[in-house]
Amino acid sequence: VQLQASGGGLVQAGGSLKLSCVASGSIFSGFDMGWYRQAPGKKRELVAGITTGGSTNYVDSAKGRFTISRDNAQNTMYLQMNSLKPEDTGVYYCNARWPSSKRDYWGQGTQVTVSS
Repeated sequence: VQLQASGGGLVQAGGSLKLSCVASGSIFSGFDMGWYRQAPGKKRELVAGITTGGSTNYVDSAKGRFTISRDNAQNTMYLQMNSLKPEDTGVYYCNARWPSSKRDYWGQGTQVTVSS
């Protein structure tokens, strides 16, 4: 599967952004999906995940502010980010994981910068 992330940008604290990840080349609905973030000098971390069945999970710092969703008909995953904070700054990567093999696929990343 090939993944293309978009929607990043520069926004002031308190603002919103919506990230999109379009998948091609395989059966999108069969993958667990996730958004990861890598801040400067830090390890890549899972921000939000959504399973094939639609179950979601979030890192504590994103709960109540971010919403992950998927549209299997459009082969697209989204991350709605509200009330953004400077600590949300980083490169956001979309991830697809095949549940049985745990094989990971990565998109190219989209930069999110939140100014204070």
